[in-house]
Amino acid sequence: MNTIINIGRSFGSGGGYVAKAVGKALGIPVYDNELISKVAEESGYSKGLFAKGEEKRSLFSVSSFFASGRLSYQDSGYVNDNVMFNIQSEVIRSIAEKGDAVIIGRCSDYILRDLDCLDVFVCAPAEFRIKRLMESEGLDADAAEALMRRKDRTRETYYNYYTFGEWGVASNYDLCVDSSILGIEGTAEMIIEFGRKSGKIRI
Repeated sequence: MNTIINIGRSFGSGGGYVAKAVGKALGIPVYDNELISKVAEESGYSKGLFAKGEEKRSLFSVSSFFASGRLSYQDSGYVNDNVMFNIQSEVIRSIAEKGDAVIIGRCSDYILRDLDCLDVFVCAPAEFRIKRLMESEGLDADAAEALMRRKDRTRETYYNYYTFGEWGVASNYDLCVDSSILGIEGTAEMIIEFGRKSGKIRI
C-alpha cells in the first residue's frame, strides 16, 4: 500500500515548505500545482490545465486547457468548474496509484478519502503569517493581511464547495499542526513521527 500524505494549509503558514520538507525526509515526490499540471499534461491534457484554476471555481475556455482530441466540449465552448474538478480528481488518483507521494492542497484528502492516507492541515496564527508574507512578498502589514485573508477565503470556498466539508476544521484531518511553534523542519519531523506511529506512513 502506497504512503500518501495530503497536506492542506492556511496561506502564509509555510505549509508548502513543510510538505516539501516531509517529501525530502522520506525520499518521496511532492506534488504541488505545477507538478499536478505536469502529470495532467503527460496524461494527455494540455500544458497549464490547472495553472489558471488557483483553487477557485470559475469557467475556462476548453481551447486553453485541452490537448487536441483528448476531450471535446465544442458545443458550449467552455468546461465548467465541476468538469475541471473531475479531471483534477482523475489526475490526483493516478498519482496515488503510481506510488508514495505528498500532495499539497487541491482537496486531495477528499478525493482520496477511500484510501488510507495521512491527512494533515498546517496552520499558524494570523500575526505570524502576516509577518512571513511581509518578509517573503515585500508587503506592508495591511497588504499582507489583505492577501492572507483573500487567499484563505478562496481556498475555503473551493474546499467547502467540492467536499461538502469545512476547510481547516480539525475533525476533517488526522493532524492539525501550528507551524509557528516548531518551524518548517520541526513541523515536518513531527508529521513524519505522527504518521509512522499511526501506521499511515509505511516507509
